[in-house]
Amino acid sequence: MQRGLRAVRRAVGRATVLCPDAGGAVGVGHQALLVVADTTAVICEQAEVATSSRLRRCFSALPRTSPMTIQSINPKVLKCEYAVRGEIVTRAQLLQQELMTKPSSLPFDEIVYCNIGNPQALNQQPITFFREVVALCDYPALLDKSETHAIFSSDAIARAYRIVDSIPGRATGAYSHSKGIQVCRDDIAAGITARDGFPANPEDIFLTDGASVGVHMMMQMLLSSEKDGILCPIPQYPLYSASIALHGGTLVPYYLNESSGWGLEISDLKDKLEGARAAGTIVRALVVINPGNPTGQVLAEENQQSILQFCRDEGLVLLADEVYQENVYEEGKKFHSFKKVARSMGYGDKDISLISFQSVSKGYYGECGRRGGYMEVTGVSQDVKEQLYKVASVNLCSNISGQILMSLVMNPPKPGDESYEQFAEERDGILSSLARRAKVFTEAMNKLEGVTCNKVEGAMYLFPRLKLPERAIRAAGAVGMLPDVFYARRLLDTTGIVVVPGSGFGQVPGTWHVRCTILPPEEKIPGIIDRLSNFHQRLMDEFRD
Repeated sequence: MQRGLRAVRRAVGRATVLCPDAGGAVGVGHQALLVVADTTAVICEQAEVATSSRLRRCFSALPRTSPMTIQSINPKVLKCEYAVRGEIVTRAQLLQQELMTKPSSLPFDEIVYCNIGNPQALNQQPITFFREVVALCDYPALLDKSETHAIFSSDAIARAYRIVDSIPGRATGAYSHSKGIQVCRDDIAAGITARDGFPANPEDIFLTDGASVGVHMMMQMLLSSEKDGILCPIPQYPLYSASIALHGGTLVPYYLNESSGWGLEISDLKDKLEGARAAGTIVRALVVINPGNPTGQVLAEENQQSILQFCRDEGLVLLADEVYQENVYEEGKKFHSFKKVARSMGYGDKDISLISFQSVSKGYYGECGRRGGYMEVTGVSQDVKEQLYKVASVNLCSNISGQILMSLVMNPPKPGDESYEQFAEERDGILSSLARRAKVFTEAMNKLEGVTCNKVEGAMYLFPRLKLPERAIRAAGAVGMLPDVFYARRLLDTTGIVVVPGSGFGQVPGTWHVRCTILPPEEKIPGIIDRLSNFHQRLMDEFRD
């Protein structure tokens, strides 16, 4: 007993216990020992005795500390950053609320979100066939109603029947297999085969809630400590840096060459790999984003061949982010999947480990909120796939509507189907509009003083470089901001246009960029460009050296 009391005394040390009921302090300036007995009281050295009920009232007056604080949470979370929805976007949301309550309080009448690839939020319309099939699957009772045939196309009805009949209980509210509905994986594999001209195996397909979940799963598989590294492009989509940080690995940067249209140079890859290995990092994989985000480049097939050979020679897993494969605008450019290029080179599963990601969020479909995606896992042993399946099964399954949409994206209507003409018109209309918007935005950026912008060959973004006056750079430092953050914040506060500072994606030290989507509706683009141009000229004049 005495030994226990001495231990508590040492832990408490010199203490002051405030007790409002006692009219003051108990044990002030003394070594106070508080011991709660079952039915007795509180014993305080050189202090009065209080009942346990009074003690409880005393303790209730003391400040309480939350068991979860910024100091106690996982430091990997603190290290994680995601600029696409960072401080500029948070500020934009506050301004949007202000516009709703005080419409004339700001120098603009709307917030234009050019920060994220969210097409339908900017009025892009969904593809009719896709929505018909999803609606019928979600409410299969419609399939048995005669009037349904007057509203929905016959091929949408047939596709919905085929999918619904393969779902447990014929209900999209039911769990599916952890890799995804079998018929959806079959259709995705068929779509990959048609795209590449080489066979795809449905058992290699893991359906996920968007491509992001697939990326996280692969980082879980590849990273076990900070000694494990992932070669990642700079600039990069911050999903990769965030995921690497969350899973405790090390990002090994390689720089895309802005002067050559954001080219990927094998010599730089080799230098960065050798440097990382010399520093003790075990590099596990290489990330390639094609078409590029945020840079908009489309890789040439010859460049892809060199990348594949590099990964094979160095024993690296290739993580191929191909979610913008439908978004190619530049004449003479064409998307080639890494799997197609690998098979064309004669590389099979024994030669290279290749993980390809696709999503329903981009392309001409833009179904971001549906959270559908897949990864095709090739060149990986069966025992590793079993472990990957275990990781997938922890989340039970991805959402069913997203699975269905992913299968439709990869296996859309064909010529001769009732829906084909409408589908092709909607698809081509969206893609041609995006191509026009990419051209208009690029030309406008290159007219701004001190701004250079490479062509948007694909994807949905511009990544212009800003050459700001030294006075502007000093002004940014004076308020604790990086120059590109300073620019983006001033742009938002002046015009309501939301862009993302390039520092959130990574950039060559000493250079400054912003990422801007090409997604605003065509009819609004002239007004957006006018606001941007006027702001930029005023800022340059204000800080001119």
